[in-house]
Amino acid sequence: MNDLFLRACRGEAVERAPIWIMRQAGRYMAEYRAVREKVDFVTLCKTPELATEVTLQPIDALGVDAAILFSDILVPAEPMGFSLDFRPGPVLDPPVRSAADVERIRIPDPEEMSYVYMAIRMLRRELERRVPLIGFGAAPFTLAAYLVEGQGSKNFDNMKGLMFAEPVTAHALLEKVTTTLEGYLEAQVEAGAQAIQVFDSWAGILSEADYAEFALPYATRLIAKVKKTGVPVIYFALNSAHLLDAIRGCGANVAGIDWRTNLALASRRLDHKFVVQGNLDPCVLLGPKEEITRRAIRVLEAGTKAPGHIFNLGHGILPHTPVENARHLVETVQGAVSATR
Repeated sequence: MNDLFLRACRGEAVERAPIWIMRQAGRYMAEYRAVREKVDFVTLCKTPELATEVTLQPIDALGVDAAILFSDILVPAEPMGFSLDFRPGPVLDPPVRSAADVERIRIPDPEEMSYVYMAIRMLRRELERRVPLIGFGAAPFTLAAYLVEGQGSKNFDNMKGLMFAEPVTAHALLEKVTTTLEGYLEAQVEAGAQAIQVFDSWAGILSEADYAEFALPYATRLIAKVKKTGVPVIYFALNSAHLLDAIRGCGANVAGIDWRTNLALASRRLDHKFVVQGNLDPCVLLGPKEEITRRAIRVLEAGTKAPGHIFNLGHGILPHTPVENARHLVETVQGAVSATR
C-alpha cells in the first residue's frame, strides 16, 4: 500500500509530499453526478455501497495518495434529535435557541450511525493495497453552530448571541456535542479509518479570545480522545490566520491551513509543532495548467519550511473545476520531488 500520507502525518521522512484534495469525491466529477442523479444527498451518505463507490472515484480518476470517506459533518445531527435536509444547503430543525432546547438533545449511541462504519469497512477492503482511508467529523464548535443556526449563516448571530447572552447554555451544548463526536470518531477508527480530519469550518468567525473559550477547549478534548486510538489527527480551521497562536495548543498531528496564509509563515506561527496541510487556492484549478504548475510549486516550496507537508487545496474543490486540471495538479505534485526536498 502507498503509505506516504500516513508517514507524512506522523512527521516521518518522505520522498515527496503526498496529495489528496478536500471534497475530492464531488460534483466536479461526471461519475459522481451520475450517482447523484439517482439518489438525494442524504440517501447517498446513508447507503454504504454508494458512499464506497463515490469515495473510490477520485482514487481511480486522479491517483491521489489518500481516500477520504464520503459523508457529511452533519451526520450526527439526526440521532441527536434533529431533522436534516439539503435544499441544497443543510437545514436542521428545530434549531437550538435556549437551555430547554439543549436539554432535549440526545447523546446518541455511536451505533446509530452504523452505515458510516459499514462504508469504512467496505472501503478498507477495496483500498487494502492502494491508499489509506481518512475518516472525519466536525469540530464541536462548528457542529454546535449549525445546530443553533439551523443552517449556514453569514453572521452566526444566533450562535454568538447564545454565547454572549447565555454562556452557560452554550457550554452545555458544546459538552453534549463533544461527547457525541468523541464516540462517533472513535467508532470510525474502530471500523478502520486510518486518520481523522476534524473540520472546524466556522472557527474563523470567532475572535481569538472567544475561540479560546468556546472552540479550542472542545476541539482539543476531541483531538486528544481520537489520538488515544493511535491514528493521526488533522485539524482544519477555515479562515483562521488570526487564530494560529491559539491553535498551537490543539494537540493535532497536522494543521490544515487555508489559502490565505503562506505555509512557511503559518508553520512559524505554529512554532513548527505541526506537519502542515494545504494550501492551494481552489480557484487556481480554474486557470491554465501552466499557472496551476507554477502555484503548486510555490506551495510545495513553502511546505519545505515546516516539519512536514501534505499537499491539499486550501478548501474544498469547486464543483465547476475541470477534472483534467485536478489530474494535472496531482501529477505535478507527485512529480515534483526535486522541488520539495
